[in-house]
Amino acid sequence: MRHVYWIGGGSGAGKSTIARRLAGRHGWRLYATDDVMADHARRTTAAEAPLLHEFMAMDMDQRWVDRSPRTMLETFHWFRGEAFGLIVEDLARMPTETPVVVEGFRLLPHLVQPLLTGPGHAVWLLPTPEFRQVAFKSRATAEGSFTERTGDPRRAEHDVAVRDALFTERLREETARLGLPAVTVDGTLTEDELTERVSAIFRL
Repeated sequence: MRHVYWIGGGSGAGKSTIARRLAGRHGWRLYATDDVMADHARRTTAAEAPLLHEFMAMDMDQRWVDRSPRTMLETFHWFRGEAFGLIVEDLARMPTETPVVVEGFRLLPHLVQPLLTGPGHAVWLLPTPEFRQVAFKSRATAEGSFTERTGDPRRAEHDVAVRDALFTERLREETARLGLPAVTVDGTLTEDELTERVSAIFRL
């Protein structure tokens, strides 16, 4: 995994944007963990990923309205590392001659750390709740929001935002405990500046 660079973090932090920029700038391969979630779900069994399969059996209200944000945090399969091994399997099948940048919220610090061959290969982007709200409003306007498919979109949007804020705080605590690099994303850095900050952490 010496050729792998990892960009984890909370939702709406700009992980995809920074990863695309770095891949384009350096001629790297890009691996977006969001893009393979459906494939990974198909490749798991209920015994291997029980929380994932429970989630798949729920309707939209059961997923996003009927449970508290804390329960949503503790039972969300990707936040618990289910199917992370499939990410590693995918990466292991790629040629090692070309570096690959991996991005997504599924990259939990305690799971990535054992794969690091040295400093400068991983970073976590941690959005403030205010920055995430702006980012997701923009994204929802452009793409539509999944919360609109629930019976109570306003409550679903609020609860998902609270859940994601809790997840980001968990990442902040875990990166600090493990001594891994993290960058707070609050809008004070432009995309260019954030790209340069990550580049510096990666020692490019």
